[in-house]
Amino acid sequence: MIQEQSILDIADNSGAKRIRCFRVLGGSGRRYARIGDVVVASVRTAEPRKQIKKGDIVRAVIVRQRKPYRRKDGSYIRFDDNAAVIVEKKQPKGTRIFGPIPRELKDKGYQAIVSMAQDVI
Repeated sequence: MIQEQSILDIADNSGAKRIRCFRVLGGSGRRYARIGDVVVASVRTAEPRKQIKKGDIVRAVIVRQRKPYRRKDGSYIRFDDNAAVIVEKKQPKGTRIFGPIPRELKDKGYQAIVSMAQDVI
């Protein structure tokens, strides 16, 4: 359950390390984002000499959340952190994805993220 002011780790090598969500996309009254949803965020910390700098406004798709996520088969999946991947037109900005990625992203149209991931759960 990601909402405005939530701090997220970045799971790719685009240069950003942490972002703060300030808008959940998908409707005027939408409050929470879950796995596979897109948020607009501000970069809070970034690596030096990379393509994304501190203060940049980015769009990111949620790839991990601490709140248990119910799957279609009735099981639940839960991660240790809240994490996102910076995207531009459904394509990730980075060239590598770190950490586990849920298979639900493939159903939501993020095949590029799933194919780059080391670990698909």
